[in-house]
Amino acid sequence: MNNLCVAHRGFSAKAPENTRAAFKMAMDVPYVNWLEIDVQLTRDGVPVVIHDFSVDRTTTGKGKVKDLTWQEIRAMDAGIWKGKEFQGEQVPSLDEVLQLVKGRLKLNIELKTSGEMYPGLEEKVLDRIRAHNMLPEVVLTSFEPKALLRAKELEPRVNVGLIIDAHPRDLLSRLKKMGCTFLSIGYSHLDAAFASELHRNGITPMAWTVDDRRSMAALARMHPEIMICTNRPDTWGQLFLNLIAPRIPFWRKWKGWFR
Repeated sequence: MNNLCVAHRGFSAKAPENTRAAFKMAMDVPYVNWLEIDVQLTRDGVPVVIHDFSVDRTTTGKGKVKDLTWQEIRAMDAGIWKGKEFQGEQVPSLDEVLQLVKGRLKLNIELKTSGEMYPGLEEKVLDRIRAHNMLPEVVLTSFEPKALLRAKELEPRVNVGLIIDAHPRDLLSRLKKMGCTFLSIGYSHLDAAFASELHRNGITPMAWTVDDRRSMAALARMHPEIMICTNRPDTWGQLFLNLIAPRIPFWRKWKGWFR
């Protein structure tokens, strides 16, 4: 149970995903070590934190992120769909999220792209990370290998990781060729032997997206280096509380949060 907890798009089970409300709620959980966020570019080149390629599902607006300006997206409500108490939440810029979490949590920043959808995405994201002096505190991940290769070319010091929902036989060799030190993998494709092999080769695995206690416990038993990416950090915390915290003298200070 030494596994690190990653809040998927923030505390997205309770708050609107990829918003300041979700991030702040996750930051209040003692067991959250990382945030996982998604970054795209507006039409005028501003890196914004949103998952879908369109704004339709999570905002009051319509259209594709790449076709809208920052001001147009900023005017949309990104919280009301989750509940009236979140009315007025906005799509944040990457700058705002970096400023919010600096020194408190680390960031898994997914470069949300496909092919050549966002020319310059890697450069703009790296520029903002460097502006906040947060290079050691982030990992850039993507389903798109070309985005990871471009990021490493632009900034050899940055940690990168492939996102994949499969386990092809050549996966480890592919990760090495891309210079990955991180692997974001659908949790059903991970086992103890592969987790150990990744660890021996300097690659940290993150299992996504895990919301039930049984799966969390099974992954924790596989290997202590497996990071648990979840919409429900409270579920992970409850598991920790029940199994580990009774042996820790200061556990009571956290107990009330999970009720």
